Amino acid sequence: MRPSPMHFLRTHTANYLKLFMALLISGITMHISDPDVPSSLKMLILDGHLRFDDVSLAAKDFGNRYQLLPSAVLYPGSVSDISTTIKHIFQLGRNSMLTVAARGHGHSLQGQAQAPGGVVIQMESLQGIKSQVHAGEFPYIDVSGGDLWINVLHESLKHGLAPKSWTDYLHLTVGGTLSNAGISGQAFHHGPQISNIYQLEIITGKGDVHNCSAEQNSDLFYAVLGGLGQFGIITRARIALEPAPKMVKWIRVLYSDFASFSEDQEMLISAQNTFDYIEGFVIINRTGLLNNWRSSFKPQDPVQASQFESDGRILFCLEMTKNFNPDETEIMNKEVDTLLSRLRYTPSTLFQSEVTYLEFLDRVHVSEVKLRSKGLWEIPHPWLNLLIPRSRIHEFAREVFGIILQDSNNGPILLYPVNKSKWDNRTSAVIPDEEVFYLVAFLSSAPYTSDHDILEHVLKQNNKILEFCNHAKIGMKQYLPHYTTKEEWKAHFGARWEIFAQRKNKYDPLSILAPGQRIFHKALPSS
Repeated sequence: MRPSPMHFLRTHTANYLKLFMALLISGITMHISDPDVPSSLKMLILDGHLRFDDVSLAAKDFGNRYQLLPSAVLYPGSVSDISTTIKHIFQLGRNSMLTVAARGHGHSLQGQAQAPGGVVIQMESLQGIKSQVHAGEFPYIDVSGGDLWINVLHESLKHGLAPKSWTDYLHLTVGGTLSNAGISGQAFHHGPQISNIYQLEIITGKGDVHNCSAEQNSDLFYAVLGGLGQFGIITRARIALEPAPKMVKWIRVLYSDFASFSEDQEMLISAQNTFDYIEGFVIINRTGLLNNWRSSFKPQDPVQASQFESDGRILFCLEMTKNFNPDETEIMNKEVDTLLSRLRYTPSTLFQSEVTYLEFLDRVHVSEVKLRSKGLWEIPHPWLNLLIPRSRIHEFAREVFGIILQDSNNGPILLYPVNKSKWDNRTSAVIPDEEVFYLVAFLSSAPYTSDHDILEHVLKQNNKILEFCNHAKIGMKQYLPHYTTKEEWKAHFGARWEIFAQRKNKYDPLSILAPGQRIFHKALPSS
């Protein structure tokens, strides 16, 4: 008996899904496409345009490990272009396996912004939304979801204002970081970026456009913030602003004792009068530390500092800033001296510098330029970002820094505490259930070698860290999470899984959006 066309389609699609999952695990580059897709999409009337050739850029990201090519890339000329494209795919229903991914600046780590065989939307191409600053008692800026944070900063600084919360790297899109959380050294005070948003414009998985806030369409508003792109695409955001300082006092000190290092950080984030930015770093078995500091830093005692090496030891660096304006220098220095007098760092390792507020916030871009010039930027980045409860951080540090990791030469290791009370529990972001928890970020790089030993070594170390956390029941949550099974995602969300799944069914019932997160999968065509 000859199989029906629908039977063939179901079998054909099932094979695609099996191949897709295998490729996600292996990291192989592959082009999975439906030959009928381009002709269907070419009929859409758009302000921008769809591209069906040379789509390789949309299959690349900062992680440089997963490359799954789409069938088309949308360069939207308007919000309407995005809505029209998603509505078209939604109306095709389950008879098409087309999915959609919003791609910002391509800084995803594991293909989260890729859409194998689907449509990738290049959000930086979004036109028609001009940044606009509104001053007043509660100032804010309206921006496109495809705007880079560095551009948001430049525009707001024209008015003497700036967003309250940042990421360490500013060349990321607004929609991209708000779909995760957006964390940096200001999070202990202001919370993540998702806690500093007044309003959003969202396009759901049905193609509908909604204005959302805490008062209007609040369920969708909170779902999208930290929602990993599962419920809608952010096309506009209203971001809270505050008066911007002109200058920053930038300080780094070193510790040889983890207890003193962590206790000092916790003291600082709980103090009423404290620094404006607080982050920590872990340095394992690295020598000549003075040569690794930025040239703008001047140690209090250069001779002693040059002899302060970490050969065979673990050191901890505390980085802090104090904002000020030029006419406040004397007052600021007194406040800094008072704060430093309460810390237990090694005195000879005090490094200080004064830079503009813009220079400090855009500091990572300086390193990016240097790495690009050496061909060391577009390489695999097997990063691992964890949120660890305060009650288990010492146990975690003993095992991971004392046993699992032998050095920190593959990239920075960040470790700093934040306050749960600064996070809005109505958003989709998942964090540990303690008032204070730590971000621990292993920001490894793996330069290409003939045998890929570096990448394999880092991945094995990451797995050992995760295995330890699971075995010891640390209560860890992944930040920028990556899982491959629904069971793992359910464990990640815990008691919040049901509401997450309900919101998905409400706002993206066909599971069209953000397939690269591997949380939900578009259903097989119905018979």
